[in-house]
Amino acid sequence: MYEYQKNNRYFAQVATTITDLACRELSGLGARNVTLSYGGVYFNADKKTLYRINYASSLVSRILAPLASFTCTSTDQLYRHAREINWADIISLKNTFAVFSNVSKSKITNSHYASLRLKDGVADTFQEAVGKRPDVDPRNPDIWLNIHIHSDGAVISLDTSGGSLHRRGYRKESIAAPMQETVAAALIRYAEWDGSVPLNDPMCGSGTILSEALMHYCRIPPGIFRKQFGFQYLPDYDKALWENVRKTLDQNIREAPADLITGSDISLKAVKITENNLLSLPHGNRIKLEARDFRDTSGIKNSVIITNPPYGIRMGNRQQLDMIYKSFGDYLKQKCTGSTAYIYFGERELIKKIGLKAAWKKPLKTGGLDGRLVKYELF
Repeated sequence: MYEYQKNNRYFAQVATTITDLACRELSGLGARNVTLSYGGVYFNADKKTLYRINYASSLVSRILAPLASFTCTSTDQLYRHAREINWADIISLKNTFAVFSNVSKSKITNSHYASLRLKDGVADTFQEAVGKRPDVDPRNPDIWLNIHIHSDGAVISLDTSGGSLHRRGYRKESIAAPMQETVAAALIRYAEWDGSVPLNDPMCGSGTILSEALMHYCRIPPGIFRKQFGFQYLPDYDKALWENVRKTLDQNIREAPADLITGSDISLKAVKITENNLLSLPHGNRIKLEARDFRDTSGIKNSVIITNPPYGIRMGNRQQLDMIYKSFGDYLKQKCTGSTAYIYFGERELIKKIGLKAAWKKPLKTGGLDGRLVKYELF
């Protein structure tokens, strides 16, 4: 019996700055005993809940099912323990697999070599048993395995998500430095937007915030386009139960009212990309888009404004960038009365260029950037 089968306990990898939101989401999806830890969240779940979380979570990156835990002070120990697992329960010769690792405060200092030793353990088990070994595919494998080593403790897990859950599948094209989907979903949760007022993104880029807002309101499962999940390779996978979970969540999808979610961008190309991405989603045609400069509009009244303006990665000219932020601050103050704005700043020094008093600021890291989400109440 594997470790996850003994205690029904799993580990969700979550970006550090959104673990508070992820804990609430996991609890809402039926997880029990949700506990914060380094790099994510531990929780208990039965099979049905595990399937539901993988299909419906907007904030979690991956969910790991521990197979075996052991003391580990060398890569030879890691290899020996890997050989003790009956990999034929999980992997067949027809499957491809890959290994990713996390190593910290350990006598084993090379995470790549740790991955290699686990891979060797899997391959050599098959080679000894049947004279052949499954292929490794580091880009798009059927099965992802994880080795986590902290101090002298190691855990070998199967990634029940089958790759990062932020890859929703709706993004057909993008502009430079697009916002990660889980971060955009976090912005919408921090804004506490529930569809009672309109939502607008006046600098929509490739439309990630608009897409996540649509999925949130319409109850579209983030995993709707995923062809397979890693939990389908677990030895106790229940196909009928998974199909029931998916059917139930899909039946819960609802249509968005016209003009509830709107967006614009100065770039016609960006608007076309956003439109193409949205049309891949159920009810994506309900989102109203315009190609225009926010400075040429009459404003956004009595709405929630959520946006990720261009910053250093997307704009090279610092003077031009400063002017855009000053103009946007003036626009919010003069033309957006009665609204609340949530602005993600990829560069914190740009916050002062807006010239508005913040209601609050939250750290929010994405793509290596130590950014801030800032709330402005516009009177």
